[in-house]
Amino acid sequence: MLVVSEILLALVVCVIAAEFVRQRWKIRRLPPGPTPLPFIGNLLAMKFKLNHESLIQMAKIYGNVFTIWPGGKPVIVLNGYQTVRNALISQSEEFSGRPANPLTLAFIGTNGILFSNGHTWKQQRRFGMTTMRNLGLGKKSLEVQIREVSQQLLEYFNSEKGKAMDPTQPIVNCVANVISSVVFGHTFNIDDSTFQQLVKATSSMVNIRTQWWSRLYDAFPSLMSRLPLPQYRVFVEWEKLRSYMKKEIKTHQENLCDEPQDFIDYYLRQIAQTKEDPSSTYGEDSLVQVVVDLFLAGSETTTTTLRWALLQMTNNLEIQDKVQKELDVVFGDSQIINYEDRHKVPYTNAVIHEIQRYCNIVGAGVPRQCIKETTLEGFQIEKGVSVQPNISSVLNDPEQWETPAQFNPHHFLDKEGNFVNRAAFLPFGAGHRVCFGEQIARVELFIFFSSLLRAFNFRPPEGVKKIRKDCILAGTLQPHPYKVCAIPR
Repeated sequence: MLVVSEILLALVVCVIAAEFVRQRWKIRRLPPGPTPLPFIGNLLAMKFKLNHESLIQMAKIYGNVFTIWPGGKPVIVLNGYQTVRNALISQSEEFSGRPANPLTLAFIGTNGILFSNGHTWKQQRRFGMTTMRNLGLGKKSLEVQIREVSQQLLEYFNSEKGKAMDPTQPIVNCVANVISSVVFGHTFNIDDSTFQQLVKATSSMVNIRTQWWSRLYDAFPSLMSRLPLPQYRVFVEWEKLRSYMKKEIKTHQENLCDEPQDFIDYYLRQIAQTKEDPSSTYGEDSLVQVVVDLFLAGSETTTTTLRWALLQMTNNLEIQDKVQKELDVVFGDSQIINYEDRHKVPYTNAVIHEIQRYCNIVGAGVPRQCIKETTLEGFQIEKGVSVQPNISSVLNDPEQWETPAQFNPHHFLDKEGNFVNRAAFLPFGAGHRVCFGEQIARVELFIFFSSLLRAFNFRPPEGVKKIRKDCILAGTLQPHPYKVCAIPR
């Protein structure tokens, strides 16, 4: 027995030694960074999380291009506006891949838009963008749907009669209904149990990367897939989400019209038209994943941004007051708010942009993969390596923003009070992988925010001076749960 134990110990030591040598060989060709441990890399030092703030601190030690090891594989981190721009915009094609880590593959595979690559990604994204335009993206028809849903939100807030309330659930319900109208061709009653399950499952999937076990899963997929750990609950939510999408698709197949009415209709028609094409990536499994992608990208992000928006307005009453005065002058009591009207209200537009900058919800952002060998700021970047553009470092770059640590709408205004775009405003990412839902998110944010500020004064509950403004690291950077009083104006 002793001999067996000694042999096993020797094997373990040999495996660890071999991994140590492999890492050291790999490190020679990588940008500098903290020293990794065999197999787990820098996971212990990172506390099993990819924290955007800690990445900014590491850049002060290792430079704007450095390497971390969140497990057994390296990730190259890009920090600061100029570095991120040089990669995502100047070399957009080279950095257009998405890393296929074990956890993502276990849930999603290689379908859809968000996490697919190569021909699949290009074909699905092109079709998705074309279909969204056909459904009204950038046109009045989609704005009408958004205004109708925003009216439901106003009615809910008004029903609370100025009492302290948590705005999260009504906001997420309304934002999810915008996506529902585009994808399914109908909205839900917010009390619908199926709708609530859909929203819950979507939230579970968005938050998956914040779970401590997700990093271990990527480091030890064979082991983690066999252990009775919390990921099984997420797999259950995932199957609920996919199951509902399949039911909607089946209903659409049974009631398909000659003229497509929604995203699923358009996709089903595309499947029929390309079934003889050997290069086609269209199919029912792909449709399920694309629909899931639309919900993942289009619900949590806008909801979280609006939650931060109400928090900031409640904590900054003088800014809230200036927004309301501008909206009153331009729109009065009855004029309908359209997205193109943002040019008439530069201060309101600047406040919305500053909310997205200061309350950055994406943290470090979504990782990329280098699809061909290239050079970035003197470093050789190998094909296939994962790259993490730290979007937070861009939105807080002291070389780009006058007061990056302060909530300051004047970041987006010139001396005459006109709105100005800023090159370093990249909350949606940049390059070929820029957020698929950017345009619809911009329209939603403007119409929802302007409608809410026009209708209500937002105040903290009695006894509360300021709502806490630090964040919770979830799938997005979210505010702590809070209550606010929406007092009709």
